[in-house]
Amino acid sequence: MIAAVILQAGATQSAPALVLRPWCVEDVTALVEVCRDPALRHWTSTSVENDADGARWVEAQQQGWAAGDRFGFAVLEAQPHSAHRQLIGNVVLSDFTTGAPSAEVGYWTAAHARGRGVAPRALEVLSNWAFDTFGADGLERLELLHQVDNLASCRVAQKSRYEFDRVLPAAPPSYPLDGHLHIRRTDA
Repeated sequence: MIAAVILQAGATQSAPALVLRPWCVEDVTALVEVCRDPALRHWTSTSVENDADGARWVEAQQQGWAAGDRFGFAVLEAQPHSAHRQLIGNVVLSDFTTGAPSAEVGYWTAAHARGRGVAPRALEVLSNWAFDTFGADGLERLELLHQVDNLASCRVAQKSRYEFDRVLPAAPPSYPLDGHLHIRRTDA
């Protein structure tokens, strides 16, 4: 079992600092609100309609940490001069097995935070943490998958040094369209 960690991305000239931490029950209300976004529903398999769904989703993230095979982080925007941190996204290291050479990453950004560089910054922090934490155990590459028509995710992958590898065939219902596979290696 990996102890829960808190990761940070410093502020930029145009965006406040980010805090990445494991999901907790206190996130449920904000999660439900964020998941009402039609675009988020379109691009992810996250189905959170109400507080009960939100609680189950957060519990699944916590179970992943406990099992050591899925490490989901709530991405929060640190407000200057305030203890308040607004939920703006999610990043996850999944399909992880100790000793395996690869794992998968994923992310989403809340509607109100899109276009501000949240996903690339959070993904960069997650990727560095994954290689720093699990590289000695054999982790050599991280894989990022997205549907071919998700141009924003393609840009996030490129900004985060995930090189395009190949087109993957559709696998309905989870992936109704062909997808792109991007890979980042430890030496990227």
